[in-house]
Amino acid sequence: MANSKEKLFSDFTAPSRQEWLEKIEADLKGADFQKKMVWRTNEGFSMQPFYRKEDVDGLAQTDALPGQYPFLRGNKKDNNRWYVRQNIQCADAKSANEKALDILNKGVNSLGFSIPAKELSAAYLETLLAGIQAECVELNFSTCQGHTVELAQLLVAYFTEKGYDPAKLTGSINFDPMQKLLAKGKDTTALLAQAKTLVETFAAFPGFRCITVNADTLCNSGAYIYQELGYALAWGNEYLHQLTEAGVPAALAAKKIKFNFGISGVYFTEIAKFRAARMMWANIVKQYDSNICDCACKMYVNATTSTYNMTVFDSHVNLLRTQTEAMSAAIANVDAIVVTPFDAPYESPTEFAERIARNQQLLLQEESHFDKIVDVAGGSYFIETLTRSLAEEAWKLFLSVEEKGGFLEAAKAGSVQETINKTNTARHADAGKRKEFLLGTNQFPNFNEKSEGKTPLAACGCCHGQGESCEKPFAKIETTRLAADFEDLRMQTEKAEHQPVAFMLTIGNLAMRQARAQFSCNFLACAGYKVIDNLGFPTVEEGVEAAMKAGADIVVLCSSDDEYAEYAIPAFKALDGRAMFVVAGAPACTEELKAAGIENFIHVRVDQLKTLKEYNAKLGIK
Repeated sequence: MANSKEKLFSDFTAPSRQEWLEKIEADLKGADFQKKMVWRTNEGFSMQPFYRKEDVDGLAQTDALPGQYPFLRGNKKDNNRWYVRQNIQCADAKSANEKALDILNKGVNSLGFSIPAKELSAAYLETLLAGIQAECVELNFSTCQGHTVELAQLLVAYFTEKGYDPAKLTGSINFDPMQKLLAKGKDTTALLAQAKTLVETFAAFPGFRCITVNADTLCNSGAYIYQELGYALAWGNEYLHQLTEAGVPAALAAKKIKFNFGISGVYFTEIAKFRAARMMWANIVKQYDSNICDCACKMYVNATTSTYNMTVFDSHVNLLRTQTEAMSAAIANVDAIVVTPFDAPYESPTEFAERIARNQQLLLQEESHFDKIVDVAGGSYFIETLTRSLAEEAWKLFLSVEEKGGFLEAAKAGSVQETINKTNTARHADAGKRKEFLLGTNQFPNFNEKSEGKTPLAACGCCHGQGESCEKPFAKIETTRLAADFEDLRMQTEKAEHQPVAFMLTIGNLAMRQARAQFSCNFLACAGYKVIDNLGFPTVEEGVEAAMKAGADIVVLCSSDDEYAEYAIPAFKALDGRAMFVVAGAPACTEELKAAGIENFIHVRVDQLKTLKEYNAKLGIK
């Protein structure tokens, strides 16, 4: 059998890279290869349409096995089980406990408790954790940063009193003063000195981490993937440096740091991000002590699906976004995942939304068996190359931060915030021009959807700690969801006394008029306009008459570029200012049409958001 296979394969000559390229160029029939086939990422590098074995030959990252240093292929070697985590706001200890016990019976095995600082007490924790077997579930806690040491001491006392084996407990405390500096602009640098106390408090608990890098803050603020990764490494290195300078052994310090990453919608790049993150962090930790144990070099990652690309309108599309995001993280072998409920942008998640979010992960584990194979992406020429390219760009950013004195100094100087804010602004501009698509928002909106009372939730800007000043001595990251501008526009339209009607005056070439009408309907419905499509009219006069009978506020002429010279001006004159006149396209005769008084043109190169805002203004919608 072996010989016959060898003979079979010997009958085929493996094509060279050049032969593949020649075949692709032939199939493109003159189209530009670079424009059609090369993916230009936001990370500053380009990805080719195909890769071959020689592209990964010599890559050190492909030598190690899963569970081995530098852990690019994951921390686990026998399976890919991850913690299914759900977070709980604990305004009341008893109700939070009841919810925790309920969801533990529904597939969750990791809990995140957010505890008000004013409620911290031994009695509160006793009620909160009643009936929860701490050795069987991952427990994560957060409170006001200034009260984190108090929380740590109460937890250690609770675990000790209950007789738990410290070696069998897993979980974390969310201590990250630098996150508040970035997100709120508050001076929390004085709290950094408490990091050593926290590490010493949990020194006997090998599975409990107490220093957190909340890089998901960057993801949810619009950061590009390489920015989240590069800054996260610098952020973690800052904590590692400060702890070792304070006298904490490097191995112990590294074992107490946890990374919370976001997951954006760029599927393959997110897989590469988590793989690159583990490899780069392991190399950073190793620099502190060449004799450090490999286990101290493991990066523990909790990944949370992004809120940045979630939407209020057509919110069930959020389920598609979070599902592919969770898949990226699972394939990349992270340690825990939080799926954000689909209704999070506009309300405190309902029980139904939370159940769906849990089941999204359970489906991946129990039905799709993502938990069975370790590093399923390993060996893919494309993903291995993407991992390397992303790591290179993130490493450049990491080094630039270190050259500025480290992450804390960069954050205090505002350079981190400035970079993320610029990216956020650029991405909003790209969304407005439809260079970045948001399904249901700037592409293919639900024509008939109304907000039905849903309003975007404002980010909390309160100071939770008692006696904290609201002064902001540092710059802060401006967090605005990508869909927010379009949602504001659509809400503005809804509040108007009259919903604008956009009528498609379709005429001429069948294929072109249908394509232009479909484009225009999607374009204008993004502002909440009522759109009326049509099969076609024999004359522009009949089309205009039908538009007036339909109560049109906007009449869109849909035809071919060549025919606009014939139809546009007569249609414009027939309309005679009774409605806004729009031409769908950018015909060669545009200047002639403008000279005749036609002002409005919509096509793929216009700024959609800016155009729709202008239309609202012309229609008297404010």
